[in-house]
Formats: sequence, C-alpha cells, structure tokens
Amino acid sequence: MPALKAIYTAPTEAAAEQALDAFEASELGERYRAIVRTWRSAWPEFTPYLAFPPAIRTVVYSTNMVESINSRLRKATRNRGHFPSEQAALKVPYLAVCEQINPKARDANHVAAHWKEALNQFSLFFEDRLSIQ
Repeated sequence: MPALKAIYTAPTEAAAEQALDAFEASELGERYRAIVRTWRSAWPEFTPYLAFPPAIRTVVYSTNMVESINSRLRKATRNRGHFPSEQAALKVPYLAVCEQINPKARDANHVAAHWKEALNQFSLFFEDRLSIQ
C-alpha cells in the first residue's frame, strides 16, 4: 500500500499517471502485474476522484475515519430496541453525528482525525447539497 499511496495522493491526474508508471516499472509492479492492470482498467472511474480537495480524499481512502463514524453510529443505536416514530429513528444518528463533529471536552480525543477539516471541504465542494448551521 505505501507504494500505491503516491498514486491516490497525487495532486493532478498527470502526476497520478506518472506515479502509476513508476510503480509499474518498479520491482513491486513487475511482481504484481494484476495490481497495475486493475488500476489501468479502473482509471476512468478513478480520475474524477483527483478533482476533490485533499481533506475529502482522506475521508474516501481512510477507512479509519469511516469506521470511526460507523462505530459511533452503531454505538448510538445498539441499545435502542425500537423507535416510536420515524423522526425518533432519525434523531439518534443525527445527534451521534453532531456529537462526532462537536464533541464534549471528555471525548475530544476520540473524534475522527481531521473530521472538521473534511466537513468544511465538503461544505465548500458540495455547497448546494450540504448546509452547516
């Protein structure tokens, strides 16, 4: 994975393609040709990802951040047997996400790393779809 990181963290499509060419020419690229073939076949689907700011890319490729959010949502809903209404069912995950974004002082170290920065980037990049109040 560290050898492939240069591809998905590249600032431009040309730099990413250059990093993929360098990986293909390396010992690992020679050894694992299927990885190079997979990247080449998925290249048209991958390149739109490079248009996102680095903070959004981190959310996409970092499973730790996604798993942190999923863990908080599971924890918030685990002990609730049923919900009296649809609004009550939506309120629990909403409050869990709000807590993740603005934690209490005791939970400040348990927030997903760089989540506020990513949320700011999402609000700028998708301003028509996201409103922060």
